[in-house]
Amino acid sequence: MFKMKTLPRSLAALAVAGLLPFAVLAQGKEPVKVGLVSSKSGVFAQQGEEVMRAVQFAVDEANAKGGVDGRKVEITTGDDEGTPDAGRRVAEKMARDGYNLLIGAIPSSISLAIAQNLDRWDAAYFAVASKSDKLTGDTCKPRSFRTNHSDAMDIAMINELAKGLKEKSFAILAADYVWGRDSGESFKKAAEAAGKSVPLALYAPLGTKDFSPYIAQLKAANVEAIWVAETGRDAIAFVKQAQEFGLIPAKKLIGHALIQNFMITATDKALEGTQGNTAYTPEIDSPLNKSFVAAWKAKFNRLPTDNEGQAYNGAQVMFDGVRLAKSVKPADVSKALSGAKIDTVYGTLTMRAADNQLVMPNYMGRAKVVDGVLRPVIETRFEPSLTPPPSPLCKMS
Repeated sequence: MFKMKTLPRSLAALAVAGLLPFAVLAQGKEPVKVGLVSSKSGVFAQQGEEVMRAVQFAVDEANAKGGVDGRKVEITTGDDEGTPDAGRRVAEKMARDGYNLLIGAIPSSISLAIAQNLDRWDAAYFAVASKSDKLTGDTCKPRSFRTNHSDAMDIAMINELAKGLKEKSFAILAADYVWGRDSGESFKKAAEAAGKSVPLALYAPLGTKDFSPYIAQLKAANVEAIWVAETGRDAIAFVKQAQEFGLIPAKKLIGHALIQNFMITATDKALEGTQGNTAYTPEIDSPLNKSFVAAWKAKFNRLPTDNEGQAYNGAQVMFDGVRLAKSVKPADVSKALSGAKIDTVYGTLTMRAADNQLVMPNYMGRAKVVDGVLRPVIETRFEPSLTPPPSPLCKMS
């Protein structure tokens, strides 16, 4: 049996006294106050759930390791209901309450509504899933950062892909809001530049439940493949009905944000073999991603999804801004991040100062079965150098 030895009282007092300055220092630092704005309801609720889970995981992980720059991370969450008006109201309340490092909206329409008010709210915002070029184009803001791929980055990749597509004719089905229209119009331009024809482009309103009229037109168009830029519950409804009415597998789908984990899971095997971009997979080879995947598996007994990987990455970029700035003030964090080289789940990357876009590799993949699970798998990696230059419409001043 081991007998415990106690320190003499004088030495114990000295040891405690030696720790006091560090405890006082930690207590004296302002906390990192995160406002997590995403969809708990509405069209994007499933994606929102994944984003919220991953950001909360990043916060818990940071606090377990002593915080960020010795600061505790505090978080509040709010439902943007999938609409710009609700998202703006929720974000404003968070910022006014001091939770002014904002993160998490799915659709570009909500991210744009938030970004326009950051100076007035004294806040900063981190887009983790919104792709519209407007965020880093004519509506760019010094306090708004994008840590995921933009439409322009995806289309630059698609331009390369389009040259090798064997199909000669395409139709487009896209969501009728800023991201969907950007995607559809950009694909049409890229396909036609590669000598393909695009005789039909359809845009379905958000919240569409019955896609049968669109499917009838797509079948009648007699094209070889269909570019699909739908997401959330709308995408799930479309894929299920496309299979029910025989559009697929007769016609090939190529997806923009279509082969996401939650959509593959929700549509059984309908998307197996479907090609499309994939924003994140657990196989990405970087030290941060390897440690993230291991920690995630230990907690949830599964791999992280694409939305979870992107959201975790965005939280880490936010935390790096606090570390670099040695401050939680949004203006300081924004200044420190602009132009900085930072470690991400995608490797060491640059936050481009001209438009606050993270310059990152991009990936084309396919829905395949791996270890008994159908999920997106990377087929081709495109280097960060493929990222288009900043939009001349972006004025940071």
